[in-house]
Amino acid sequence: MTPMTTEGADPPTTKTPAGSARRALVGRLSWGLADQAASSMTNFAVGIYVARSLGLTAFGVFSLAWVTYGVVLNVSRGLATDPLVVRFSGVPHASWREAVARSSGIALGVGTVLGVLSLVTGLAVGGRVGSAFACLGVVLPGLLLQDAWRFAFFAAGTGRKAFVNDLVWGVALVPAMVVAAGVGSVGAFVLAWGACAAVAAVYGCFQSGIRPGLTGARDWLRDHRDLGYRYLVENVSNSGASQLRAYGLGAVVGVGAVGVIRGAELLLGPFLALLMGLSLVTVAEAARVLRRAPHRLAAFCLLLGGGQAAAALLWGGALLLVPDRAGEFVLGGVWGSASELIVPVTLGVAGAGLGTGAAAGLRALGAARRSLRSQLIGSACYVAGGLGGAALAGTAGSAWGVAAATVCGSAVWWLHLRSALRERHHNSVPEVRTS
Repeated sequence: MTPMTTEGADPPTTKTPAGSARRALVGRLSWGLADQAASSMTNFAVGIYVARSLGLTAFGVFSLAWVTYGVVLNVSRGLATDPLVVRFSGVPHASWREAVARSSGIALGVGTVLGVLSLVTGLAVGGRVGSAFACLGVVLPGLLLQDAWRFAFFAAGTGRKAFVNDLVWGVALVPAMVVAAGVGSVGAFVLAWGACAAVAAVYGCFQSGIRPGLTGARDWLRDHRDLGYRYLVENVSNSGASQLRAYGLGAVVGVGAVGVIRGAELLLGPFLALLMGLSLVTVAEAARVLRRAPHRLAAFCLLLGGGQAAAALLWGGALLLVPDRAGEFVLGGVWGSASELIVPVTLGVAGAGLGTGAAAGLRALGAARRSLRSQLIGSACYVAGGLGGAALAGTAGSAWGVAAATVCGSAVWWLHLRSALRERHHNSVPEVRTS
């Protein structure tokens, strides 16, 4: 196996330490952006290909499996890789290796346990929906292990390896999607997508020189329970809100409506994929900023969130100029309905982007209680807005309800970050005795 190198790690102190640190930061962020671009294009291409191959209703079934995967992924991140990024970013190599072996083992274990549950549930349900969930259960271990390697590489400052790993997944998807299209079922596409992730997961073992281990799982969960369990609830409430909204929308309006919403989100795919994997880069970098220049953390988070929100608005504005012929070429029959939701979906993504800056700051501070509270409030608003809007005005009402809820949730994140920074400043001021 290939030994872990120090490529991308923090450079040694030189005569211009500020300049060196700045170049190291730019380098890590550049690889983070490259990795997210690869992940974004992979997710975008899969979604587009499935939408064009299966049609609106079947694409809605695929979307239900997709959002369910998001819930399971966030269980793994909360227990395994979020604590890894917060506490083992920029640490000595030996500590990093031990932590990665344990955290990746937990990710693999979560994928196996919940994969069996998904498989059994899918077989019991039957039909197209049941087949999709059964196939998802088969591929969950590989999907979660591949995601764990990405977190591990960014914690070590070796984002190039995460980028290469995602690239391997994307290249493997090309023939796999063609084969799945020949079969023509939702289950075939889920299997193809997940099998390629398993290929990248195995490659990650060779990249890191580490094998996932379950022997230290209990110790890991005990040592990091102050973060892990709160992050678990926080992450699951986030992705679970999306799942509840999707299931509820399917029940109130129809499964086709889930496909319409997913189609509109695909149009902003680069930014949604960036938000899903943002903690790979931002939490690790926010933790570094906190250690080296804590007074700059607020500005770093504001620049991060504001930049994402502005980019999402620009992209959404460009989408409004896309001709119908070009949109139909990309999304097929899904375009007509999805294009009507560009404005509310763009506003929702911009609001979420703004909030991720504050979320990164709270996690770097280790303020798990405030982070959890912010996420629970935001998730409750998301479900209420999405389902309330659906009941009042169908698919479009759901999109506008989610947009309003996301902007409100972002405001909650920033209020809690401001309070956490004030508390830290107050606690860091030495007590002055007058007697």
